Amino acid sequence: MLFPGTFDPFTRGHKDIARRASKLCDSLVIAVMENSAKTPLFTADERVELVSRSIADDGLDNVSVMKWGGLLVDLYSKLGCCASVRGIRSESDFRYEAELALANRLLLPGYDAILLPCRDDLSLISSSIVKEVGFYGGDISMMVPAEIINTVNDKFMKGRPQ
Repeated sequence: MLFPGTFDPFTRGHKDIARRASKLCDSLVIAVMENSAKTPLFTADERVELVSRSIADDGLDNVSVMKWGGLLVDLYSKLGCCASVRGIRSESDFRYEAELALANRLLLPGYDAILLPCRDDLSLISSSIVKEVGFYGGDISMMVPAEIINTVNDKFMKGRPQ
């Protein structure tokens, strides 16, 4: 199974979806996607490192992390996936992810997606909110895995106006 995303940065919500999805399959690949429509805070290699550190000590032995710069359906085919998993926080996430799944199915008729609702306590966390709060020096410790909090905060410190 494939768990694709930009993960800029990886959040506690992402980590929870990865943990839950890993129980549904023999092998889960977290694909750090390079998206030409986004300007990420972290490079793709940095994001791979952040994801890897976030899950390293969680006993997720069937989970691996990689970066990908092409179409999701090409990676899906290359890896021989049975499904992609996506976390959804709200009705708008559901609509977006359902439309994305249909578009991917147009490109690859065998494409399938599993949409996992997030936990209630994580439903307000997004990478965008983490970046907004972190940029202004707010506390992001409840939003980002403990394993990467210092790295994420250091990145914000470098970009924050003095």
